[in-house]
Amino acid sequence: MTRATHELIDARPGLARLLDVLDGEGEEARIVGGAVRDWLVGRGARGDVDIATTATPDEVTRRAKAAGFKAIPTGIEHGTVTVIAEGLPYEVTTLRQDVETDGRRAQVAFGRDWRADAARRDFTMNALYLTRDGELIDFTGGEADARAGRVRFIGDADRRIAEDYLRILRLFRFHAGYGHGPVDPEALAAAVRGRDGLARLSRERVRAELLKLLTASRAAETLAEMDAAGLLAPVLGEPGDVATFARLAALEAALGLAPDAVRRLGALGVREEADAVALAETLRLSRAEAARLVALAGPAPTPGMCEKGQKAFLYRMGRERFTDRALIAFARSGAAVDDAGWRALIDIARDWPIPRFPLKAADFLARGLTPGPALGAAMKRAEEAWIEAGFPQRDALDPLVATVLADDR
Repeated sequence: MTRATHELIDARPGLARLLDVLDGEGEEARIVGGAVRDWLVGRGARGDVDIATTATPDEVTRRAKAAGFKAIPTGIEHGTVTVIAEGLPYEVTTLRQDVETDGRRAQVAFGRDWRADAARRDFTMNALYLTRDGELIDFTGGEADARAGRVRFIGDADRRIAEDYLRILRLFRFHAGYGHGPVDPEALAAAVRGRDGLARLSRERVRAELLKLLTASRAAETLAEMDAAGLLAPVLGEPGDVATFARLAALEAALGLAPDAVRRLGALGVREEADAVALAETLRLSRAEAARLVALAGPAPTPGMCEKGQKAFLYRMGRERFTDRALIAFARSGAAVDDAGWRALIDIARDWPIPRFPLKAADFLARGLTPGPALGAAMKRAEEAWIEAGFPQRDALDPLVATVLADDR
């Protein structure tokens, strides 16, 4: 085996055995797609490893079980069996040809022609195969494209897009993650011509591709190209604020923060709560994602607030929401990345240990209150007074509580 194959196999103890099981006795099996592409561009073997094979799904299942692996028919209608080998999953898919497509899904026929299997894939860099002996098989020029950062459709771009309109978004997602320079002109022109097909896609599929795009390394530049081509608004359901998105991405990088898809989506399309609600519906976000997006629409902390006010804001909102709103407000302010006031605000969000309200119901019951609405109201007023006083320790709370209770009498 070459070093290339060893790099892919070393981190996955079961992969060599699985290839041995599938490759032989009249059948061939090769690593395909993203794992090969990522190895070529120096990204190692961090993601999933997919396998293409001439064996039918039934034969894949038989061989896997005979070897002691678990086989799950996760996409059997498209020829995919997920094999669990030594604790790790591998999608094993029989070579295919598209029989019929409608822009959303394809009917496929199984085959044994590697070149035909490559021709039905989307981009040249995704149609690369690696044998268990380390031989790179490239029918479409994908190696050169991957190394050069060219995201190029296989064959006729219009036809590839008409087969599945999600490929418009995949074009921009892969360009944002792997491309150099502008989007391939032929691919971009075909995407513009096929833009009406975006409306035919399920919102769940659009969401999945868009959230991946938003966190890619060149997301800002790519979104600007999408916007200029008139392809961003049809995806979001409204025009996007690409300038704020770009500044937020720069801030995250400068502050050492991981790219965050929901926060970036908020920068791109949320000014008011109604924007968040509409965007969550358009993209069919999860409940957690939608709630977080809505939370981005409220007032934001600013450097103009005193430190006491900033901490009160942080206590009430929690660290995640405070950080989200502060970063987006920072981006929209146009202030320099190293602005001292905004950086101090972000530091508070990161470093200040948010205290817990030190009083419990028992403390108020011991002072003569009885269970019921009045108890809850007194506790809430006491908490607000504690915040206003600057979060004093428990031993300094007696006067504060006495004042609250005196107001009740």
